[in-house]
Amino acid sequence: MILCGGMGTRLREASERLPKPLVDIGGRPILWHIMKTYSHYGFRRFVLCLGYKGDLIKQYFIDHRSRMNDFTLRLGADHPLEYHTALGDEDWEITFAETGLTTATGARVARVAQYLDAPRFALTYGDGIGAVDIPAALQTHLASGKLGTLTGVHPAGRYGEMVLQGEDVTQFNEKQSQTGYVNGGFFFFERAFVDRYLDPSATDQMLEHAPLQRLARDGQLTVFRHEGFWMGMDTYRDWKELNGMWDDGRAEWKVWED
Repeated sequence: MILCGGMGTRLREASERLPKPLVDIGGRPILWHIMKTYSHYGFRRFVLCLGYKGDLIKQYFIDHRSRMNDFTLRLGADHPLEYHTALGDEDWEITFAETGLTTATGARVARVAQYLDAPRFALTYGDGIGAVDIPAALQTHLASGKLGTLTGVHPAGRYGEMVLQGEDVTQFNEKQSQTGYVNGGFFFFERAFVDRYLDPSATDQMLEHAPLQRLARDGQLTVFRHEGFWMGMDTYRDWKELNGMWDDGRAEWKVWED
C-alpha cells in the first residue's frame, strides 16, 4: 500500500499542479521508483491510496505502455494499438483507491481495508525512497510477532558543518547523517492492525499520531534499522539533489537492473 494523496505544496517549482507522487526523478515519478524497489524484491500487488489529483496518477499508469513504446494506431473500428517494443513492461497489479482529498494518512489506510486480502501488508509513503532491504524488514517483522514494524533511518542533515580553530574556519564537512533514527516510512503491519487501531470514519486520523502511539504503548511495534541510503523528497532542494544523483549515476536507491 502506498499513500499517494499528498499535494506537494513545498515542491511547487518542480510539481506545479501535479500530485506529489508524480514529481519526477530522472523523468520517472518518485512513485514509480518506490514501486520498482518493491517489485525488485518480488512485491507486485499494489494499492494506491489516492487523494489530490488522483486522476493524474491513474492516467499515468493507463498511458504508461503507450508512453514508453513504439506502436501503430489504426484509426478504424476499435482503434487497437499494435506495440512494436516492450519497454517498461512491469508485472504489476495496481488497485487505484480514491480515499478523499484531505483525508489523513490513518484514515486513508482504513478506507482501503477491503483490498487487504492477505494476513499482512507493506505500507509506505509516496515521497520517500531508500535502498531498504525489504525482505529483511519483513523477516524482522515476522520474527517479532508484533502487529507493526517501522523502518528507522538516518536522514542526512540539511547543512554541512564548519570546523573551527579559534576564530579560523579550517574545514567544511559535507552534510552528515543524523546519529538517531527517524521513521523512514517503510512499514509492515498485520491485517489486525487496521481493524483494531484505525477508524475509517475519522477523516483526520493521522497514522503517525494516535494509532502508532497506541501500538507502541501496547508493545506491538518494533523497528527495522536501516543504515543505508534513505531520503524524503519534501522540498525543491530535495528534488534537485535526487535528480542530480540520478543524472550522475549515484542513485543509491536503485537496487533493480535496467
